[in-house]
Amino acid sequence: MHITPKLPNLGDTIFTTMSVLANQYKAINLGQGFPDFPMSEELVELVNKAMKEGFNQYTHSNGYPILRENIATKVEKLYAQKINPDTEITVCPGATYAIYTALTTILQANDEVIVFEPAYDCYHPAIQLNGAKSVIIELQAPTFEIPFDELRSKINDRTKAIIINTPHNPTGYVWTKSDMLNLQECVRGKNIFIISDEVYEHLIFDDKKHESVLKYPELFEKSFVCYSFGKTYHCTGWKLGYVIAPAALSKEFRSIHQFNAFSCDTPKQVALSTYIQNEQAYLQLGKFVQQKRDYFVELMKATPFQRIPSSGSYFECYSFANISTKSDKEFAIDLVKDFGVAAIPVSAFYKSGKDESLIRFCFAKKEDTLEAAVERLSLVSSR
Repeated sequence: MHITPKLPNLGDTIFTTMSVLANQYKAINLGQGFPDFPMSEELVELVNKAMKEGFNQYTHSNGYPILRENIATKVEKLYAQKINPDTEITVCPGATYAIYTALTTILQANDEVIVFEPAYDCYHPAIQLNGAKSVIIELQAPTFEIPFDELRSKINDRTKAIIINTPHNPTGYVWTKSDMLNLQECVRGKNIFIISDEVYEHLIFDDKKHESVLKYPELFEKSFVCYSFGKTYHCTGWKLGYVIAPAALSKEFRSIHQFNAFSCDTPKQVALSTYIQNEQAYLQLGKFVQQKRDYFVELMKATPFQRIPSSGSYFECYSFANISTKSDKEFAIDLVKDFGVAAIPVSAFYKSGKDESLIRFCFAKKEDTLEAAVERLSLVSSR
Protein backbone atom coordinates (compact mmCIF):
# COMPACT_ATOMS: atom_id res chain seq x y z
CA MET A 1 0.00 0.00 0.00
CA HIS A 2 1.23 3.52 -0.79
CA ILE A 3 0.14 6.87 0.60
CA THR A 4 0.98 10.05 -1.24
CA PRO A 5 1.95 12.47 1.55
CA LYS A 6 -0.12 15.64 1.77
CA LEU A 7 2.69 17.36 3.69
CA PRO A 8 5.71 15.76 2.00
CA ASN A 9 8.26 18.29 3.27
CA LEU A 10 7.25 18.15 6.92
CA GLY A 11 8.37 15.57 9.43
CA ASP A 12 8.03 15.79 13.19
CA THR A 13 7.57 19.30 14.53
CA ILE A 14 10.53 20.96 16.23
CA PHE A 15 8.56 20.81 19.48
CA THR A 16 8.40 17.01 19.27
CA THR A 17 12.07 16.81 18.31
CA MET A 18 13.26 18.99 21.17
CA SER A 19 10.99 17.31 23.73
CA VAL A 20 12.34 13.87 22.74
CA LEU A 21 15.91 15.20 23.07
CA ALA A 22 15.07 16.79 26.43
CA ASN A 23 13.80 13.45 27.72
CA GLN A 24 16.77 11.58 26.27
CA TYR A 25 19.34 13.89 27.91
CA LYS A 26 17.26 14.59 31.04
CA ALA A 27 17.33 18.27 30.17
CA ILE A 28 15.25 21.05 31.68
CA ASN A 29 12.57 21.74 29.08
CA LEU A 30 12.15 25.47 28.42
CA GLY A 31 11.15 24.67 24.86
CA GLN A 32 7.52 23.60 24.66
CA GLY A 33 4.92 26.06 25.93
CA PHE A 34 3.44 24.41 29.00
CA PRO A 35 3.68 25.23 32.74
CA ASP A 36 5.34 22.87 35.18
CA PHE A 37 3.36 24.24 38.14
CA PRO A 38 -0.06 22.88 39.16
CA MET A 39 -3.35 24.17 37.86
CA SER A 40 -6.13 25.36 40.16
CA GLU A 41 -7.18 22.74 42.72
CA GLU A 42 -10.65 24.28 42.66
CA LEU A 43 -10.94 23.65 38.93
CA VAL A 44 -9.72 20.07 39.37
CA GLU A 45 -12.37 19.50 42.03
CA LEU A 46 -15.05 20.99 39.77
CA VAL A 47 -14.13 18.46 37.07
CA ASN A 48 -14.29 15.61 39.59
CA LYS A 49 -17.65 16.89 40.81
CA ALA A 50 -19.02 17.05 37.26
CA MET A 51 -17.92 13.48 36.56
CA LYS A 52 -19.41 12.19 39.80
CA GLU A 53 -22.67 13.96 39.04
CA GLY A 54 -22.92 12.13 35.71
CA PHE A 55 -21.79 14.71 33.16
CA ASN A 56 -19.92 12.07 31.16
CA GLN A 57 -21.86 11.80 27.91
CA TYR A 58 -21.95 14.00 24.81
CA THR A 59 -22.86 17.61 25.35
CA HIS A 60 -24.15 19.96 22.66
CA SER A 61 -21.99 19.95 19.53
CA ASN A 62 -21.40 23.69 19.86
CA GLY A 63 -20.41 23.43 23.52
CA TYR A 64 -22.05 23.11 26.93
CA PRO A 65 -24.75 25.81 26.83
CA ILE A 66 -24.02 27.34 30.26
CA LEU A 67 -20.32 27.60 29.38
CA ARG A 68 -21.14 29.45 26.16
CA GLU A 69 -23.42 31.80 28.07
CA ASN A 70 -20.68 32.59 30.58
CA ILE A 71 -18.10 33.11 27.81
CA ALA A 72 -20.46 35.65 26.28
CA THR A 73 -20.77 37.43 29.64
CA LYS A 74 -16.99 37.54 30.01
CA VAL A 75 -16.50 38.90 26.48
CA GLU A 76 -19.02 41.67 27.00
CA LYS A 77 -17.31 42.77 30.22
CA LEU A 78 -13.81 42.68 28.73
CA TYR A 79 -14.35 43.92 25.19
CA ALA A 80 -17.77 45.65 25.20
CA GLN A 81 -18.92 43.27 22.46
CA LYS A 82 -22.29 41.56 22.85
CA ILE A 83 -22.02 37.97 21.62
CA ASN A 84 -24.89 35.55 21.06
CA PRO A 85 -23.87 32.35 22.89
CA ASP A 86 -26.19 30.20 20.77
CA THR A 87 -25.06 31.33 17.33
CA GLU A 88 -21.56 32.86 17.73
CA ILE A 89 -19.54 30.68 20.14
CA THR A 90 -18.28 27.17 19.39
CA VAL A 91 -16.26 25.15 21.90
CA CYS A 92 -13.42 23.22 20.22
CA PRO A 93 -10.74 20.68 21.10
CA GLY A 94 -8.06 23.38 21.33
CA ALA A 95 -7.23 26.61 19.54
CA THR A 96 -5.09 24.85 16.92
CA TYR A 97 -8.18 22.90 15.90
CA ALA A 98 -10.17 26.15 15.81
CA ILE A 99 -7.62 27.77 13.51
CA TYR A 100 -7.50 24.74 11.20
CA THR A 101 -11.28 24.48 11.02
CA ALA A 102 -11.69 28.21 10.39
CA LEU A 103 -9.24 28.03 7.49
CA THR A 104 -10.98 24.92 6.14
CA THR A 105 -14.29 26.77 6.35
CA ILE A 106 -13.21 29.64 4.10
CA LEU A 107 -10.45 28.39 1.79
CA GLN A 108 -10.72 27.11 -1.75
CA ALA A 109 -7.90 25.93 -4.02
CA ASN A 110 -5.44 28.68 -5.00
CA ASP A 111 -6.68 31.18 -2.42
CA GLU A 112 -4.00 33.19 -0.64
CA VAL A 113 -3.57 33.70 3.10
CA ILE A 114 -1.25 36.37 4.47
CA VAL A 115 0.89 35.13 7.36
CA PHE A 116 3.24 37.21 9.50
CA GLU A 117 6.49 35.41 10.29
CA PRO A 118 7.86 34.17 12.60
CA ALA A 119 4.57 32.30 12.94
CA TYR A 120 3.08 29.55 15.06
CA ASP A 121 3.87 26.38 13.17
CA CYS A 122 0.29 25.18 12.55
CA TYR A 123 -0.61 28.01 10.15
CA HIS A 124 1.24 26.97 7.01
CA PRO A 125 0.27 23.25 7.05
CA ALA A 126 -3.40 24.15 7.52
CA ILE A 127 -3.25 26.50 4.54
CA GLN A 128 -1.42 23.93 2.39
CA LEU A 129 -3.82 21.09 3.27
CA ASN A 130 -6.67 23.26 2.01
CA GLY A 131 -4.98 23.76 -1.37
CA ALA A 132 -4.25 27.42 -0.69
CA LYS A 133 -1.02 29.43 -0.64
CA SER A 134 0.75 31.24 2.18
CA VAL A 135 1.86 34.78 1.41
CA ILE A 136 4.56 35.66 3.92
CA ILE A 137 5.36 39.00 5.51
CA GLU A 138 8.46 38.92 7.71
CA LEU A 139 8.52 40.85 10.97
CA GLN A 140 11.88 42.39 11.74
CA ALA A 141 13.81 41.88 14.98
CA PRO A 142 14.10 43.23 17.59
CA THR A 143 10.69 44.96 17.67
CA PHE A 144 8.71 42.64 15.34
CA GLU A 145 6.26 45.45 14.56
CA ILE A 146 3.66 45.03 11.81
CA PRO A 147 4.77 46.51 8.43
CA PHE A 148 1.43 47.77 7.17
CA ASP A 149 2.81 49.24 3.94
CA GLU A 150 4.01 45.76 2.98
CA LEU A 151 0.68 44.28 4.02
CA ARG A 152 -1.16 46.67 1.71
CA SER A 153 1.17 45.74 -1.15
CA LYS A 154 0.57 41.98 -0.66
CA ILE A 155 -3.24 42.17 -0.73
CA ASN A 156 -4.76 41.23 -4.10
CA ASP A 157 -7.87 39.63 -5.58
CA ARG A 158 -6.76 36.16 -4.41
CA THR A 159 -6.28 37.19 -0.78
CA LYS A 160 -8.87 35.27 1.22
CA ALA A 161 -7.59 35.74 4.77
CA ILE A 162 -5.02 37.34 7.07
CA ILE A 163 -3.85 35.50 10.18
CA ILE A 164 -2.95 37.65 13.16
CA ASN A 165 -1.59 36.55 16.54
CA THR A 166 -1.54 38.77 19.62
CA PRO A 167 0.21 38.42 21.98
CA HIS A 168 2.55 36.91 19.45
CA ASN A 169 4.21 33.52 19.63
CA PRO A 170 7.24 33.37 19.56
CA THR A 171 8.23 37.06 19.94
CA GLY A 172 5.80 38.35 22.55
CA TYR A 173 4.78 41.34 20.41
CA VAL A 174 1.42 42.79 21.47
CA TRP A 175 -0.74 44.47 18.83
CA THR A 176 -1.69 48.08 19.58
CA LYS A 177 -4.89 50.00 18.94
CA SER A 178 -3.08 51.66 16.04
CA ASP A 179 -2.27 48.22 14.60
CA MET A 180 -5.93 47.20 14.76
CA LEU A 181 -7.10 50.41 13.11
CA ASN A 182 -4.50 49.97 10.38
CA LEU A 183 -5.67 46.39 9.80
CA GLN A 184 -9.26 47.58 9.68
CA GLU A 185 -8.34 50.12 7.00
CA CYS A 186 -6.43 47.49 5.00
CA VAL A 187 -9.42 45.13 4.71
CA ARG A 188 -12.24 47.70 4.55
CA GLY A 189 -14.57 46.93 1.65
CA LYS A 190 -12.66 43.76 0.75
CA ASN A 191 -13.79 40.13 0.91
CA ILE A 192 -10.96 39.20 3.29
CA PHE A 193 -11.42 37.20 6.48
CA ILE A 194 -9.41 37.60 9.67
CA ILE A 195 -8.21 34.58 11.65
CA SER A 196 -7.28 36.07 15.02
CA ASP A 197 -5.19 33.82 17.26
CA GLU A 198 -5.68 35.29 20.75
CA VAL A 199 -4.77 32.33 22.95
CA TYR A 200 -2.52 34.49 25.17
CA GLU A 201 -5.16 37.21 25.65
CA HIS A 202 -4.58 37.36 29.42
CA LEU A 203 -0.80 36.91 29.37
CA ILE A 204 0.16 40.54 28.75
CA PHE A 205 2.77 42.50 30.69
CA ASP A 206 3.93 46.02 31.55
CA ASP A 207 0.38 47.41 31.87
CA LYS A 208 -0.33 46.89 28.17
CA LYS A 209 -3.86 46.04 27.06
CA HIS A 210 -5.11 43.26 24.85
CA GLU A 211 -6.59 44.75 21.69
CA SER A 212 -8.91 41.93 20.75
CA VAL A 213 -10.54 41.89 17.32
CA LEU A 214 -13.78 41.69 19.31
CA LYS A 215 -13.35 45.36 20.30
CA TYR A 216 -13.57 46.42 16.64
CA PRO A 217 -17.01 45.66 15.14
CA GLU A 218 -15.85 46.34 11.59
CA LEU A 219 -13.15 43.69 11.99
CA PHE A 220 -15.23 41.23 13.99
CA GLU A 221 -17.88 40.99 11.26
CA LYS A 222 -15.32 39.13 9.11
CA SER A 223 -13.35 37.32 11.82
CA PHE A 224 -12.87 33.96 13.49
CA VAL A 225 -11.37 34.71 16.92
CA CYS A 226 -9.65 31.74 18.57
CA TYR A 227 -9.04 31.17 22.29
CA SER A 228 -7.53 28.55 24.61
CA PHE A 229 -8.67 27.45 28.05
CA GLY A 230 -5.37 25.56 28.37
CA LYS A 231 -3.24 28.71 28.24
CA THR A 232 -5.54 30.66 30.55
CA TYR A 233 -5.94 28.02 33.26
CA HIS A 234 -2.54 26.20 33.08
CA CYS A 235 -4.08 23.00 31.69
CA THR A 236 -2.64 22.72 28.17
CA GLY A 237 -3.18 18.96 28.20
CA TRP A 238 -6.93 19.47 28.21
CA LYS A 239 -6.81 20.66 24.58
CA LEU A 240 -9.92 22.76 24.99
CA GLY A 241 -10.68 26.16 23.49
CA TYR A 242 -13.32 28.07 21.59
CA VAL A 243 -13.89 30.22 18.54
CA ILE A 244 -16.08 33.31 18.37
CA ALA A 245 -17.40 34.38 14.97
CA PRO A 246 -20.50 36.14 13.60
CA ALA A 247 -23.53 33.89 13.20
CA ALA A 248 -23.18 33.38 9.43
CA LEU A 249 -19.49 32.46 9.78
CA SER A 250 -20.13 30.26 12.81
CA LYS A 251 -22.82 28.37 10.89
CA GLU A 252 -20.31 27.36 8.18
CA PHE A 253 -17.61 26.61 10.78
CA ARG A 254 -20.02 24.31 12.62
CA SER A 255 -20.99 22.50 9.46
CA ILE A 256 -17.40 21.18 9.37
CA HIS A 257 -16.93 20.87 13.13
CA GLN A 258 -19.95 18.55 13.49
CA PHE A 259 -18.36 15.95 11.20
CA ASN A 260 -14.90 16.20 12.74
CA ALA A 261 -14.85 16.50 16.54
CA PHE A 262 -18.64 16.76 16.87
CA SER A 263 -18.34 17.77 20.53
CA CYS A 264 -15.75 18.19 23.28
CA ASP A 265 -15.01 16.85 26.76
CA THR A 266 -18.23 17.33 28.76
CA PRO A 267 -17.09 17.26 32.43
CA LYS A 268 -14.36 19.82 31.79
CA GLN A 269 -16.84 22.13 30.08
CA VAL A 270 -19.24 21.81 33.00
CA ALA A 271 -16.40 22.65 35.41
CA LEU A 272 -15.27 25.61 33.33
CA SER A 273 -18.80 26.97 33.15
CA THR A 274 -18.54 27.56 36.91
CA TYR A 275 -14.85 28.46 37.16
CA ILE A 276 -14.95 31.07 34.39
CA GLN A 277 -17.16 33.17 36.67
CA ASN A 278 -14.10 33.67 38.93
CA GLU A 279 -12.88 36.82 37.16
CA GLN A 280 -9.71 37.14 39.24
CA ALA A 281 -8.45 33.81 37.90
CA TYR A 282 -7.85 35.43 34.52
CA LEU A 283 -7.63 39.12 35.43
CA GLN A 284 -4.57 38.49 37.66
CA LEU A 285 -2.94 36.09 35.23
CA GLY A 286 -0.84 38.73 33.45
CA LYS A 287 0.76 39.91 36.68
CA PHE A 288 1.39 36.34 37.79
CA VAL A 289 3.16 35.39 34.57
CA GLN A 290 4.99 38.73 34.35
CA GLN A 291 6.60 37.96 37.70
CA LYS A 292 7.98 34.81 36.12
CA ARG A 293 9.18 36.71 33.06
CA ASP A 294 10.87 39.35 35.23
CA TYR A 295 12.51 36.70 37.41
CA PHE A 296 13.80 34.88 34.34
CA VAL A 297 15.11 38.14 32.83
CA GLU A 298 17.01 38.93 36.02
CA LEU A 299 18.51 35.43 36.16
CA MET A 300 19.54 35.56 32.49
CA LYS A 301 21.76 38.59 33.16
CA ALA A 302 24.31 36.07 34.41
CA THR A 303 24.50 34.52 30.92
CA PRO A 304 25.95 35.81 27.63
CA PHE A 305 22.57 35.61 25.88
CA GLN A 306 21.09 38.88 24.61
CA ARG A 307 17.43 39.52 25.41
CA ILE A 308 14.73 40.37 22.85
CA PRO A 309 12.03 41.83 25.15
CA SER A 310 8.62 40.14 25.28
CA SER A 311 5.41 41.95 26.23
CA GLY A 312 3.16 38.90 26.34
CA SER A 313 2.74 35.10 26.04
CA TYR A 314 4.76 32.35 27.77
CA PHE A 315 7.90 33.14 25.81
CA GLU A 316 10.91 35.35 25.35
CA CYS A 317 13.54 35.17 22.61
CA TYR A 318 17.26 35.54 23.14
CA SER A 319 20.11 36.06 20.69
CA PHE A 320 23.19 33.85 20.76
CA ALA A 321 24.96 35.75 17.93
CA ASN A 322 27.83 36.67 20.25
CA ILE A 323 28.20 33.05 21.39
CA SER A 324 28.21 30.83 18.30
CA THR A 325 28.13 30.88 14.51
CA LYS A 326 26.22 27.61 14.37
CA SER A 327 22.67 27.46 13.02
CA ASP A 328 20.00 28.03 15.62
CA LYS A 329 18.86 24.42 15.34
CA GLU A 330 22.41 23.10 15.85
CA PHE A 331 22.90 25.49 18.73
CA ALA A 332 19.62 24.42 20.37
CA ILE A 333 20.61 20.75 20.06
CA ASP A 334 24.00 21.53 21.61
CA LEU A 335 22.26 23.27 24.51
CA VAL A 336 20.36 20.07 25.23
CA LYS A 337 23.31 17.72 24.85
CA ASP A 338 26.04 19.83 26.45
CA PHE A 339 24.19 21.95 29.01
CA GLY A 340 20.92 20.13 29.68
CA VAL A 341 18.50 22.89 28.68
CA ALA A 342 15.94 22.63 25.87
CA ALA A 343 14.87 25.68 23.85
CA ILE A 344 13.23 26.18 20.46
CA PRO A 345 15.19 27.58 17.47
CA VAL A 346 13.25 30.52 16.06
CA SER A 347 13.97 29.39 12.47
CA ALA A 348 11.26 26.76 13.11
CA PHE A 349 8.73 29.60 12.94
CA TYR A 350 9.74 30.57 9.39
CA LYS A 351 8.64 28.57 6.38
CA SER A 352 11.99 29.33 4.75
CA GLY A 353 13.92 28.37 7.90
CA LYS A 354 15.28 31.91 8.22
CA ASP A 355 17.99 31.91 10.88
CA GLU A 356 18.74 35.06 12.89
CA SER A 357 20.61 33.32 15.72
CA LEU A 358 17.57 33.44 18.03
CA ILE A 359 16.16 30.83 20.37
CA ARG A 360 12.89 30.89 22.30
CA PHE A 361 12.61 30.07 25.98
CA CYS A 362 9.39 29.32 27.87
CA PHE A 363 9.46 31.03 31.28
CA ALA A 364 6.06 29.73 32.50
CA LYS A 365 7.82 27.49 35.00
CA LYS A 366 8.38 27.20 38.75
CA GLU A 367 11.11 29.46 40.12
CA ASP A 368 13.36 26.55 40.99
CA THR A 369 13.02 25.24 37.42
CA LEU A 370 14.09 28.62 36.04
CA GLU A 371 16.96 28.83 38.54
CA ALA A 372 18.25 25.39 37.63
CA ALA A 373 18.00 26.11 33.91
CA VAL A 374 19.80 29.45 34.09
CA GLU A 375 22.50 27.98 36.31
CA ARG A 376 23.28 25.65 33.40
CA LEU A 377 22.95 28.41 30.79
CA SER A 378 25.42 30.55 32.73
CA LEU A 379 28.07 27.97 31.85
CA VAL A 380 27.69 28.85 28.16
CA SER A 381 30.53 31.18 27.20
CA SER A 382 30.83 33.95 24.62
CA ARG A 383 33.18 33.48 21.73
